[in-house]
Amino acid sequence: MVKFRGAFTAMVTPMNKDGSVDYEGFAQNVRFQLESGIDGLVPLGTTAETPTLDEDEEDKIIAVVMKEVSEFTKKTGKKVPVILGAGSNNTRDAVKYCERAKKAGADAALVVTPYYNKPSAEGIYRHFEACSKVGVPVVVYNIQGRTGTNIATDTLEKIAALPNIVGVKEASGNINQMMEVIQKIKSKNPDFAVLSGDDGLTLPLISVGGDGIISVVSNLAPAEVTKLANDALDGKMDEARKMHYRLLPFFKAAFVDGNPTSIKYAMNVKGMPAGSVRLPLVEIKESAKGVIENALKECGL
Repeated sequence: MVKFRGAFTAMVTPMNKDGSVDYEGFAQNVRFQLESGIDGLVPLGTTAETPTLDEDEEDKIIAVVMKEVSEFTKKTGKKVPVILGAGSNNTRDAVKYCERAKKAGADAALVVTPYYNKPSAEGIYRHFEACSKVGVPVVVYNIQGRTGTNIATDTLEKIAALPNIVGVKEASGNINQMMEVIQKIKSKNPDFAVLSGDDGLTLPLISVGGDGIISVVSNLAPAEVTKLANDALDGKMDEARKMHYRLLPFFKAAFVDGNPTSIKYAMNVKGMPAGSVRLPLVEIKESAKGVIENALKECGL
């Protein structure tokens, strides 16, 4: 089973001017990530605007990323893990998406806490139990700000004991909770990956025993985010701190007007495939454009 460690990109879904998915642009972005040394890819997550994609579009995105990764492996001998988004607030659909990830040959499925329903701790546990039975490795995605429900550490501890649960994307923004997860779960199972869901917490989390980052910023700066994560993991903390503070202005600016609205604007500024966002998201505010442009310059990106 793959050990999830380092920097993983939560990939955007580029759009054409007519609002359709730009599949060639997506393939171009995947190649850029791979050639820049990224440790892993995470398509069909929050940053991908997955709630606005239909299943045919999702299937085509999966086909593109798996093809590009396979060709990269043949050419270089390097296997780059793919964690496919597989979340839903309908457990039956989440199971179906986990089955799709398994069939596609993904290394894991990223399963978010059921949103809107606001299930109890027992309901959350049973949701992940159902997904774990598919047989594909599952990374739990805890993000209270989007789901309305935080996965408490004692609940996550029960989930982590299930077969095929291999890690957590911790986007609670609570470093104390992250440390508790490391203390209570990872200390007993060193292969359980604890990945930050917030770019700005990559260095703090790794410094207390975390494994890396599922990053938004690495859509634009994969080499830099990879260096930050891996220097920290290798104990090169002075180098990691330098990169952390170099990127800090953009860590903030990449969310100044929401996600993925802000990162897509930054990518468009740099001439990368990104395009527009789909409703209910709308284009970035004028007041945010200067913040992002200034941050890019300040960070040397």
